[in-house]
Amino acid sequence: MRTPFRHIAGHLLWSSSGVVWAVWRVEPLAGGYLPARVRQELLGRVTSLVRSMPSMEPRLFVLAARTDPGEVAERMVEGLDWQRLPGWAETCAAGVDMLAGGEMHERTVWLAVPLPGKGGALTASLGVLYAEVSATLGIAPVPVAQAEVQAARESAERIQTSLGGGLGLRPASPAEIVWMVQHAVHRGLLEEPLLSDATGSPLYGSRIHGGQLLSPSYADLGQVRLAEGGQERHVSRKKASAGSWWRKAGVASPVGRLWLQVESEAGTGYQSHLVLAELPPAVTVASADVLAQLEGLPFPVDVTVDLRVVPAKKARAQVQSKKRELLDQADQYGAQPTGMPHSLGDAAGDLEEQDARMARTSVEVEVQAVTVLSVWGPDSATCDARARELSAALSGGDYRAVRPIGMQEELFALGLPGAVRAPKLHQFTQHQLSEDWAACGALTLSRVGDPTGILIGRDLDCGTLRPVLLNPADAPQVNASASSAVIGDLGAGKSVLEKLVTAAVVDRGGRAIVIDRTPMREWAGFAETSMGDRCQIIDAAQARLSIDPLRVFGGPVGAHYALSYLTLQLGVGAMTAAGAVLHHAVEEVSIGPNPSMGKVLDVLRSLAAHGGTTRADAAETMADLLGIVQSNPLAAMVFDPGLPVVTLAGDLGADMVVVTTTGLTLPPKEAFADAEVLRQQPLEALIGRAVLYLIAAIARQAAFTDPGRFCLVALDEVYWLTSSAEGSALVHEILHDGRKHGAGVFLGAPDAEELGKDAGLIAYRFLARTTDERRAAKGLKFLGLDGDDKHLLQLVTTGLSPVGQKGREGEMLLRDPRMQVGRIQIVVPSVPRLRKSIFTTPGRTPTTAAARAEGAQ
Repeated sequence: MRTPFRHIAGHLLWSSSGVVWAVWRVEPLAGGYLPARVRQELLGRVTSLVRSMPSMEPRLFVLAARTDPGEVAERMVEGLDWQRLPGWAETCAAGVDMLAGGEMHERTVWLAVPLPGKGGALTASLGVLYAEVSATLGIAPVPVAQAEVQAARESAERIQTSLGGGLGLRPASPAEIVWMVQHAVHRGLLEEPLLSDATGSPLYGSRIHGGQLLSPSYADLGQVRLAEGGQERHVSRKKASAGSWWRKAGVASPVGRLWLQVESEAGTGYQSHLVLAELPPAVTVASADVLAQLEGLPFPVDVTVDLRVVPAKKARAQVQSKKRELLDQADQYGAQPTGMPHSLGDAAGDLEEQDARMARTSVEVEVQAVTVLSVWGPDSATCDARARELSAALSGGDYRAVRPIGMQEELFALGLPGAVRAPKLHQFTQHQLSEDWAACGALTLSRVGDPTGILIGRDLDCGTLRPVLLNPADAPQVNASASSAVIGDLGAGKSVLEKLVTAAVVDRGGRAIVIDRTPMREWAGFAETSMGDRCQIIDAAQARLSIDPLRVFGGPVGAHYALSYLTLQLGVGAMTAAGAVLHHAVEEVSIGPNPSMGKVLDVLRSLAAHGGTTRADAAETMADLLGIVQSNPLAAMVFDPGLPVVTLAGDLGADMVVVTTTGLTLPPKEAFADAEVLRQQPLEALIGRAVLYLIAAIARQAAFTDPGRFCLVALDEVYWLTSSAEGSALVHEILHDGRKHGAGVFLGAPDAEELGKDAGLIAYRFLARTTDERRAAKGLKFLGLDGDDKHLLQLVTTGLSPVGQKGREGEMLLRDPRMQVGRIQIVVPSVPRLRKSIFTTPGRTPTTAAARAEGAQ
């Protein structure tokens, strides 16, 4: 194989044919689940990019870069002193074991544009001829002068300026350009050079010396043997007759061996290259992104698109010429007894439509593209099977892809940067207008999650193994919210996800405060088994610590929470006569010595003793009601002055604090919709509601004490907070101020409405299985998607974690802070301390539930 270039200076390469190319790495646009408005906006950006290339002949490379499990582990510990975090090191090791053996890749996009030069096509052809002759005769190539390098850089800068508005472009490094060749050569081998290594490598670059460009040798890149239809075992033809030797040797016919054997020092791989030979005459925008849909295949696919962008004026002239040819054919068929074929009329209609669309605007262009799709495997059988599967998948959408006999080497060469397109490939050129080509999805990528952080599972929109990472602790550092929410049916995996993320936050050096409302104390059990002595359990119903807000917080903050607690507990409005009396009593106690909630009751009784006034009557009523509350053992945490006070200093005594509320009951959810029904609830339920509010307030305050150490507050079934004005205000406060204090909240609920009015501030949004169509529609809107989309509704109601189907547990939709939406599956790593009590499905033991995010309410 001949190396396609002889110099690389920065992102510029001088090809063997004499053409200078500029290579950029392209940041793909978000794809996948998008509202129609956003999809149309992205389509317009790609269309504008294509229309800015009328004088260029660019080449687009969409390459599946192999991802190593070790790279994922490095992303999981990035920014951490992992050697001091043994718990996280254990989880990372389990994550690597889970990913080992799977085929992982990252979809990368590269754009190469030939710089304008003198002579055009004739010069390029002469350059190819000279390269062939000089290589054969051993003649040194023509040196590149420093002035030529500077002129090429300026030309590349002008091109980048004209292209940069459509999407993000970054100049490729010399090592990355060399990696593109190495990737093409190593397809089908177990090991290939990693793109991450090339991105940070200073190698392979040329430099100016003595006024000329000097380069390291690239000869080793060409030490490759290419054999179309090569067999995995050597076969001797002996004296077999021509055309039948393979039959006597017991091997397949050369006509059926439609693959390329690539032999290098690293080993022998098998590649198969298909080229699009026919496109459907019409396709909907929603399904036109055929190149993006290749990501869903169970094997990686490389795409090379060689483009010729023709201005509208020239393209219309070609269309007019084709129309005249069709008229001539129609006249000729008119004299035949059989008449004119139907296909002729269809072709005329297509040309008429194309002509009309080009006439609408003078900036329209025609894209003439040759599109090559490459698959590979460790052996010829695997490679051939993948090529057939790819061809079948494309044919389902009326795309015809062929593997032309005798052209595998030419198609392989087209995927090398700087290579010349073979003239015989011109027959596969497909003609499309700019908007039609933009819809093919070559520049879009469906992905979700953060670059670094916690491994929570895998991306189900990718046919191969793609890990999904989340890093809520890093969100405040990049000016984003660190709050999360998951909604879905009972048993859809909500609490498993919350536990997995919470434990990871603590293992990574952060803190967590959890309010456990479950009767079985599932969070307390999980904390004890997963964190050991790093956790602390506070039992709210046993009243061993005081949560009196006047004692815990003190000052104006304590007065604020005390008044909110009292109005919530006694069911009065803050702006009523009773509310004014409570405000007066709290203010008087808070500025006095040793404030406590018990003294608030004393002040109310003192006010009531005056009698004869509206304030006294209201104070008497409030004192009587508060006396009833104080006498109940469940309120001892608030009114008993002899209990030690919960401290807000540091981390509340442990890395993970779980406040269990077993014994505290709540009013039923339906009672919150009617104030009269709520007042008629049992006293235990009303006390439980108000005490939980104070516990949440303490959790919020403790989370904000150390901005330098991230803290996650987990609140499951959050309706008990958001159903009241005071609770909603508390959630509002955490969501609004958490980022500035290095904290975030994780909310869980079956319905998006229960998240409260500030749900729009939540960055990480999960939607699990929701069988009720009305709630599913609200969940989709919560993700920013179309709640009326029938396909999405079907996905959420029946397509996520179908009940009873093994291996499908933990499937969800996720929207990350970058507004990317994807379908993922939560996977629990093989860490015994995490697995032991993270699953709560009744009747399941840790052994039978292992490795599955079985639903978790």
